[in-house]
Amino acid sequence: MTTKTKLRVGQLGVGGFGATRRARIRQSGLFELVAAYDLNAEALKKCQAEDGAKPVSSYEELLATPGIEAVVISTGAKFHAEQMLRAMARGLHVFVEKPLCAAPAEIEALIAAQKKTGLVVGVGHADHSRKADSVTIRRLLDTGALGKIATFEFTTAHSGGLAIKPGDWRGDPEKNPGGMLFQCGVHAVHELLFYFGPITEVFSMMRYDVHTTLTADVAICHLKFASGLIGSLNAYHVTPYRHALNIFGTEMNLYREELYFDEGTKLWRQRRGSNMRKEAKELVTMEETTDECGNLRSFYRVIREGGTPYPSLLDGARAVQVVFAAEESAKAGRPVPVAEL
Repeated sequence: MTTKTKLRVGQLGVGGFGATRRARIRQSGLFELVAAYDLNAEALKKCQAEDGAKPVSSYEELLATPGIEAVVISTGAKFHAEQMLRAMARGLHVFVEKPLCAAPAEIEALIAAQKKTGLVVGVGHADHSRKADSVTIRRLLDTGALGKIATFEFTTAHSGGLAIKPGDWRGDPEKNPGGMLFQCGVHAVHELLFYFGPITEVFSMMRYDVHTTLTADVAICHLKFASGLIGSLNAYHVTPYRHALNIFGTEMNLYREELYFDEGTKLWRQRRGSNMRKEAKELVTMEETTDECGNLRSFYRVIREGGTPYPSLLDGARAVQVVFAAEESAKAGRPVPVAEL
């Protein structure tokens, strides 16, 4: 067996979700975390103890660390674009958390920088090609087991928005466009693109008066795909937790329920019967296993061997541009086209 040369990386943001990313980096066995920077001194100390990363005093010092090949950015989305551009200007590959960025103009700047430099950009969305439930759903879709797909319903919700205080960036529409749609609905958009292909139009309504923030508390979005498929994506951050996808076909329905965070995922199918009522649901066995490090493995492999990572910069961009279009639609009261990247 050939021993793989570890990729030497620096990480920006090592507490909060950054700590989860560090755990995935360790789990993959493909990276050496050389240096780290965080405003939180305790998070830096913990990172040094767990990963052996050298604490540095600024992002600029992190970028100047001798011998690093890439930067992992685990900060808030409002910072992503500027931090990514600085890293690429230094010739460093970038792995960035999701959402990719916080404004449409940032998409253009990031794509231009990636094209100019040829550097690899990976995005921390789930690698659905290595996720058990996603692979199972995709196989059932591709084999025609569901018949012709009529529509879908995707709901993502939790009560985290009720904890947002005045002045928090998550309550600022300039930094958190679409509210829950930006924070969590963007994951759903990324997944729907994996199943159904490009989204061409969004028509949405949003409600802003449930909580005290200026961002959307409720977003209800109707999505149209290049294939002609239409469906709904709903995102709320002022209710108890729910994360569910229902796909309706002429032969079979699929119901996917993600239980609270680490409690697992269940997938059921409901076949069309002859009496048009009381058609039983059956639990679907998922044969594949989920690789939680799939996105990091793809990022590593492309840097070492060439190709395009999944999820890529364009994958991340396609997800956020739907969110931006949804907010524009809610404000304008009309459908908004989603431009092809």
